[in-house]
Amino acid sequence: MKRTVRTAVSALVVAGLALGLGACSEAAEKAVDQVDKSVTEAYEVTYEVSGKSVESIDFHAGDGTAVAPQVESEKKPAVPWKKTVKLHGIMPPAVMPISLDPASLTCKIVYQGKVIKESKGEQAMAGGCVAVSPVVG
Repeated sequence: MKRTVRTAVSALVVAGLALGLGACSEAAEKAVDQVDKSVTEAYEVTYEVSGKSVESIDFHAGDGTAVAPQVESEKKPAVPWKKTVKLHGIMPPAVMPISLDPASLTCKIVYQGKVIKESKGEQAMAGGCVAVSPVVG
């Protein structure tokens, strides 16, 4: 009798483990799908820069990789300046203006009509505007 109970309990434990591992496997697959989507999904942002005496503006332009994005530069741009770019996956949107009058400087990153990063004055010139990719969960 004890052997039958042990066998039944063992079978239930094995079935529970199999179901539990199946659920973990399903969760892992969903996580992998989300990471794949985050890495490959394209999105658009608009960079905006305003201020006086802007000498140049560097920005992530969309090519390259998340760790080594392509950086384009515009020298002596007319301000206010706007540029819409298509980025991919986890690549962070970034715009870095240089001005002879940093106190008047403002930079913004706009995604789907909302400002996701804004910097002003010295902060705008020292670090620019760098945001986390909006497609990262």
